[in-house]
Amino acid sequence: MNLHGIAGPIVATVNPWITVSIQQSDGYGTNPDGSRGPSYEPPVTVQAQIQPLQYRDLVQIDGLNLNGEKRAMYVTGDYQAVVRSSKQGGDLVTLPDGSVWLVVQQLENWHMANGWVKVAIVKQDGS
Repeated sequence: MNLHGIAGPIVATVNPWITVSIQQSDGYGTNPDGSRGPSYEPPVTVQAQIQPLQYRDLVQIDGLNLNGEKRAMYVTGDYQAVVRSSKQGGDLVTLPDGSVWLVVQQLENWHMANGWVKVAIVKQDGS
């Protein structure tokens, strides 16, 4: 049963879906100066709901040593935090206001069963 499919439209009456741009990480590349830096696939636009983190979410990300503004994002698709062993994740999300957020933790993964995930995102400073 896809509870997000049922609850999402109801939640949208008070917290509407917004269009965000997501760039999925595709590993690292070599810069012209020889240093290595992250590289990303071209951005795609998707509908998402941004919400505050719940207590359970905060407990789940407690050991990550994250600073700054944090939110939860419900989105259709399979977006990842960093998975070093498979060199995946660290996807970037751009909100309508132009702010850039990093996916730091996958909080719920219902992608295989129902096509959506809940991720924790942290606002980036733009550097």
